[in-house]
Amino acid sequence: MNLTPIRRLRRRAVGVLASAVLGTAALAGCSSDNSASATTSSSSSSTSTVTADGSQDAATVLADNKDAHVESGDDVGADESAAVDITLDGGSASVDGNGARADGSTVTITTGGTYRLSGKLTEGQIVVNAQDASVTLILDGVDITSSSGAAIAATEAKELVVVLAEGSDNTLTDTDSYAEDADVNAALFSAGDLTIAGDGSLTVHGNGNDGIASKDGLVVDSGTVKVEAADDGIRGKDYVVVYGGTVTVTAGGDGVKSDNDTDEDAGYIAISGGTVKVTAAGDGVDAATDLVMTGGRLTSVAKASDDSSAHGLKSGVISVLESGTVTVDASADALHSDSAVHLNGAKVTAAAGDDGIHAEGDLVIGKGTLEITTSNEGLEGKDILVSGGSTTVRSSDDGVNASGSESNSSNARGGFGGGEGAGDYSAEVTGGTLVIDADGDGFDSNGTAEVTGGTVVVNGPEMNGNGALDVNGSFTVSGGTLLAAGSAGMAVAPDEGSEQGWLSATLDSSVVAGTTLHVVDADGKVVATYVTSKAVQNVVFSSSAIKSGEEYTIREGGSASGKTTGGLADSGDLGGSAGTIATVTAGDAPEGGFGGGPGGRQ
Repeated sequence: MNLTPIRRLRRRAVGVLASAVLGTAALAGCSSDNSASATTSSSSSSTSTVTADGSQDAATVLADNKDAHVESGDDVGADESAAVDITLDGGSASVDGNGARADGSTVTITTGGTYRLSGKLTEGQIVVNAQDASVTLILDGVDITSSSGAAIAATEAKELVVVLAEGSDNTLTDTDSYAEDADVNAALFSAGDLTIAGDGSLTVHGNGNDGIASKDGLVVDSGTVKVEAADDGIRGKDYVVVYGGTVTVTAGGDGVKSDNDTDEDAGYIAISGGTVKVTAAGDGVDAATDLVMTGGRLTSVAKASDDSSAHGLKSGVISVLESGTVTVDASADALHSDSAVHLNGAKVTAAAGDDGIHAEGDLVIGKGTLEITTSNEGLEGKDILVSGGSTTVRSSDDGVNASGSESNSSNARGGFGGGEGAGDYSAEVTGGTLVIDADGDGFDSNGTAEVTGGTVVVNGPEMNGNGALDVNGSFTVSGGTLLAAGSAGMAVAPDEGSEQGWLSATLDSSVVAGTTLHVVDADGKVVATYVTSKAVQNVVFSSSAIKSGEEYTIREGGSASGKTTGGLADSGDLGGSAGTIATVTAGDAPEGGFGGGPGGRQ
C-alpha cells in the first residue's frame, strides 16, 4: 500500500462556484504541484473530491490549519475588579458603569471590556455592538429569555468571551423561529471569535435554530455547557476547539459542527480534553475539513428520524483519533470521512447501522484499540492499512472491504471467476491484531491484499455465497499469522508465490460452533489450535511454522489453552481423541475454491 505523503486539497467547490472553467483551472493547478491532488465529480452538484494522506498524525494535520484564537493553557479568566455590573430584573435592566446602556429589557454593549451580568431577564436581549473590540461577559447566575431573537447576540466584536462564574448556574433561551435569511440565528451568537470558560454552568435552549454559534472560531476552554437545539447544537464556522470542560449537546440537526468548506485552513474540529456528549438527529460531530482528537472523552449518538444519513463522526478531509476515549452509535456510519481516517492511539468503540469506519481514500489503523460491536460493513475504504493496535470487527456483511463506490463493491459480483477484475484498491496488514466476525465476506479486497505481519483471525460466514477471504487481485502472505475460517463454497487462498507458507483445508462436512481444531505437522506437532465460533467447513492458516509443499492434518477434538485471539489459542493438546478430518499440502489451493489474483472470484 502506497501512502506517499501528499498535501491534502482542502478547498471544496460547491454550487455555481464549481463551474467547468474553475474545475479545469483547479485541476491544472494541481497537476503542477505534486503535493496535492483533486478530482472533479461529474455529478450535477459539481462538488470536488479531496485526497489526503491517511498516515498523517494529529500534529501534522493541525499544523496545516489556522491557529485557534485561544491556545490550550491560556488564561481566559476575567479581571473582575474592573468589571461593569449589569443587573437584570424581569423586564428591565440597569448598568453600573460605562461602556453599556440599558433600554428597557435590551442591554447594548458598545465598548470593549469586562461586564458582569446577574439576575433574570424574562423578555429581553444582550447585544454586543463593539466593532473590532474584545468583550468579556461574566455570567453570574443569569437567566435570559428572548422571544424576538438571540438571548446574547454579539453582532459586532472581534472576540466574545463568556466566563461562567464559579458555582453559578446560567440559562439562555431564544425565540422559537428565525427568518430564513437571518444572520443571527442562535441563542448564543457571535459574529467574531467566541470563547467559553469558567467554573460555572451554562444551559442553552436553541428553540429557533442553533444553540451556540460563531461565524469565526469557537473555543470551549472549561465549564459545564448543556445545549438543546432545534438544529445544530454548537457551530463554529472556522473551527470548534474543546480543551476541557463538560459539553452535552442534544440537537435536531448536527451536534457539533464546523462548516467552512472554502478556506484551506479552516472548517476543522479539535478535541484535546474534557468530556463531549452528543445526541443528534443529524451527524454527531461534523467537520467540513479535519476532525482531530488528542485527548478527552467523546460520545456521539447520531440517529436520523427519517431516511437521511446520520454519521456519528464525519470529516470532509481527514479524521485523526490519536488519544482519548471515543464511543459512537450511529444509524449510518460510525466514523465517516470523504477522504482519510487515521486511528492512531485512541480507544474507540463503535456501533453503526451502515459502516463502522468508512473512508473514501486511506483508512489507517496504527495504534490504539477499535471495537466495532455492530455494523453492516466493518472497515471500508479504498486503501486499508492495519499496522498496529487491536481491532475487533462484527459485521452483518463484509468485515473488511477495500473498495470504491457502491457500484464497484464486491456486492455486485458477476459469479464464479467472472464479473469485474481487480480494481485499484488494497487491504494490507503489517502489524497489530485484527479479529473479524462477519456474516458476509470476512477479509475482502476488490483489488490486492497482503499480510506481512501482525495477527489476522477471520470468523467468516456460514453461508456458501460468501467467504472468509475474498480477494480479486493478488493476495500474498509474507509474515505474521493468518487464520480464516468459514464456509467452503467460495473459499479463497493466498497466492502460490507467497513468501510465507500457508494451507487451505476444506472439510468433508461442516463442524459446529465450539469445535476445537488443530493444525498438525508431519511430526505430530500442533502448530495451531482454533476453537470455532460458528459452523466452519474451510480453514486457511499461515504462519512461520507452515512450510510450502509439506503435508499437514486438521484434527478435531483435544483442548485449547492459554490466551485466545478470536478463537486462535496460544497452544493446544490433541489428547487421546483428536481425530483427523482433513489432510492437505501447504501451498495447494482448495479443490473448487480460488487462489488470489485476476480471474479469482469477484
